[in-house]
Amino acid sequence: MKLTKPLLIDSPPEKWNFEDLPSYRVSQIQQWVFEKGTLHFEEMSNLPANLRQRLQEEYDLNPMEIAREQGSVDTTQKFLWKLRDHQFIESVLIPATEGTKGVRASRLTLCVSTQVGCALGCKFCASGLDGLKRNLSTGEILGQIILARKKAGRRIDNLVFMGMGEPLANLPALLPALDQILSPDGLGIGARHITLSTSGLVPKILELANYPAQIRLAISLHGGDDETRRKIMPINDRYPMDELLKACEKFIEMRKKMITLEYILIKDINDDVRQAKLLAEHARRLNAKVNLIPYNKVEGLEWERPSQEKILAFKKTVAEGNPPRVTLRMEKGHDIDAACGQLRLRETKSEEPSTS
Repeated sequence: MKLTKPLLIDSPPEKWNFEDLPSYRVSQIQQWVFEKGTLHFEEMSNLPANLRQRLQEEYDLNPMEIAREQGSVDTTQKFLWKLRDHQFIESVLIPATEGTKGVRASRLTLCVSTQVGCALGCKFCASGLDGLKRNLSTGEILGQIILARKKAGRRIDNLVFMGMGEPLANLPALLPALDQILSPDGLGIGARHITLSTSGLVPKILELANYPAQIRLAISLHGGDDETRRKIMPINDRYPMDELLKACEKFIEMRKKMITLEYILIKDINDDVRQAKLLAEHARRLNAKVNLIPYNKVEGLEWERPSQEKILAFKKTVAEGNPPRVTLRMEKGHDIDAACGQLRLRETKSEEPSTS
């Protein structure tokens, strides 16, 4: 589908090319978008009517519409967004609770997508089942955050780029989005509250190491050796384990920042004692945290989650290897296919079909 108007928030405010428009008007538009979360020119009440009309004729401001919203029993919310070209992406709003009964949200985390689909074909993940359709633009990345914040009615505290797609495969759009996310005149979210996850694109890890902000990095490892990891992640053929670990060492050296090793536990694939000991060894080598994630069922895939006993035994073995920290992340949003690895291209029957 050919789009006739540019998306305004694909560019930073300093590059908004409004002919003969005074700077204070640009600042007003910027405040409407980033502070108030307004993505419709007609709602910008302190702009003259003729200016609002002109802007509406020349630019798109809203990168997406809500196609479906689902709520989980654990209060997780999943949003299916319909993009301007009728493609679909998903993002997930995850509350963390405090108090003995866990009834009050203390902070909100948004899981953000960076691509329509994914090209890497990780065997456990739903996002890549239909392949890669395209990269998201800077404005489409920002739009998820702006609109999810408006839906939540409050500030989003943490961003994890662990939704659909491989974030580091879309750095040309992602890094400018991060600039606006971090900016006090943008969304104003601090770097230590932002995590990028990668399946192991070695050159892009090194490129990200040059980004000035102290963004957190998570590595989707999911195997302790090349043979095991290759069964799960085809990217291992291009960037094998040793090459990946050396890139992580370089990132840590340059950034002086602890990274996280993400490890999805899959029954009879990567859940044995040897893999646990190798994982602990890698974590010690990198001084990295370990985050264990029991596999979340994906329709159409035959993988299974290990038993709870096996999961706890695996965690114990890793912990005995003395990495800095080992956590076990139990899923949220599993009942609405919003947990780790479950996001995919899917629309409701009542909607227009995707052009993919």
